[in-house]
Amino acid sequence: MSPTHRRAPDTVRRHTTRPLPTTVWLPAPDQPDLLPTPGAVLPGWAIKRIRTVFTTRADHMPEPLLKISIRDTGPGMDARTPAITYADGTPRTLSLLLAELHPDALPTPSDNPMGGISETSGAMEDGWPGFFHRAHRLLPADGLLLLATRQRRDDGILTDPLGSLIACARTAGFRYLQHIIVAHAHPADDRLVPAPPADASSGVVHSDLIALSAIHHA
Repeated sequence: MSPTHRRAPDTVRRHTTRPLPTTVWLPAPDQPDLLPTPGAVLPGWAIKRIRTVFTTRADHMPEPLLKISIRDTGPGMDARTPAITYADGTPRTLSLLLAELHPDALPTPSDNPMGGISETSGAMEDGWPGFFHRAHRLLPADGLLLLATRQRRDDGILTDPLGSLIACARTAGFRYLQHIIVAHAHPADDRLVPAPPADASSGVVHSDLIALSAIHHA
């Protein structure tokens, strides 16, 4: 076989695109706390899983995690955003930020064609553009921003904010890595029994978790 023939497979692999992975997370069959706390998006078991799945430490200990709960995007939103730190006491640079975006804080499709999000807004503005730019400054290169939210039903129409949020995050300097579906259900024999949060829209039995990596250019 000629050298040209030997190089061809490598060339094909380099230029072949692969779809981004989508994963479904389910609670353990004996999981006692299936529902998130009032006002939260993710249940406790999912947050524990985040810390272990996205751990990059050599000792495989859970990664420190800062969780913020965004309930509005008006001026001064940072001062009103509750924050919880999950850590084991070991000093570590923050590299894992979880932002829970409650569905009530998300824009409606009627706000503008991009769902209330402008891809060209700057870092000093309020709302989602400003949030993503500030999150990008907070995280180191390859640090992870995780967005947790749910679909919402407005006037009987189910809306999905993920496309607009991801576009806005990319403009701020993030790379889209993965989509995880966190099921609000529990296994029972060979079926799943829905267990949606009390504040979820009708018919919504899962939350979406989006993994984004911060890009910093030298």
